[in-house]
Amino acid sequence: MSTPTLTATDVKRHLDLLHEERLLAIEIGLAADGAYMADLDDEIAACLAAYVGAAVTEIASMRPTLSLPAANLPTLFVL
Repeated sequence: MSTPTLTATDVKRHLDLLHEERLLAIEIGLAADGAYMADLDDEIAACLAAYVGAAVTEIASMRPTLSLPAANLPTLFVL
């Protein structure tokens, strides 16, 4: 069974939720729980890396559809 592909938007939403969780944890006094905060920071870092990777992949996959074919480019230099 294959895993569903997450879009950059999906990953960004999850990253935003992790940041909200971190703020809430600080607000309710969990900042003193070093293990919890370290785990949360590690998850945020991993999610940020996944977000960047997903965004770059999406941009790269769209590039061919946004570029003009070479035949349609104007000739700038004639040798």
